[in-house]
Amino acid sequence: MKDTKTAAEGCLGVIMLDTRFPRPPGDIGSPVTWERAGIPVRFVTVPGASARRVVQAQDPALLEPFVAATRSLARQGARLITTSCGFLAGWQAELQAAVDVPVITSSLLQCARLPSPGIVTFDAASLQAGLLQRAGVPAGTPAEGLRPGCELQSRILADDTSLDLRQASDDVVEAAMRLVARHPEVQHLVLECTNMPPYRAAVAQATGRPVHDLESWLQEIWSGQHV
Repeated sequence: MKDTKTAAEGCLGVIMLDTRFPRPPGDIGSPVTWERAGIPVRFVTVPGASARRVVQAQDPALLEPFVAATRSLARQGARLITTSCGFLAGWQAELQAAVDVPVITSSLLQCARLPSPGIVTFDAASLQAGLLQRAGVPAGTPAEGLRPGCELQSRILADDTSLDLRQASDDVVEAAMRLVARHPEVQHLVLECTNMPPYRAAVAQATGRPVHDLESWLQEIWSGQHV
């Protein structure tokens, strides 16, 4: 666990998957993301919570460890709690019920407040209707995923220690371009994956649409709590 300030000062709490892949600035799991925003942060890792178990298996055995991590962060002074995987939106209700402080599991929760949203996701095959419903995503919201086996997806699923950042950016942009080509009615793009914020600007430039992700949303919420 990394800690930038004391619990007494209040902090953002991040529930981390158990991974080792690179997390460049902008990634929810990178300390630099929050240092540059001036937000004190604490990280708690859920042992055994691999990307495959959380995204593809959506293993129910992990729910209790995630609840425990949420409670641990609240005890440590977290004023706002989030996660390092957008697919944890499926457990938004359970994690929020565990603590009295706000819990924002996923960028997907933004879809309900945006006109004509479209989702760019890490794994379209795993982003099933039940999860979207639990996240409050409006029915019929279009989604496009990373190309299976692309750089960003394959490195994360394999938990590799290297990542070609330029290719990862191209991967996210390519998925976003497919989304707007197939659904030109989409007005706002929502990046589901917490590893995608580093590529937000590239997506916005390529698509000409506003891009929403967990990093920028959490900064907005944090600022609202500390005006």
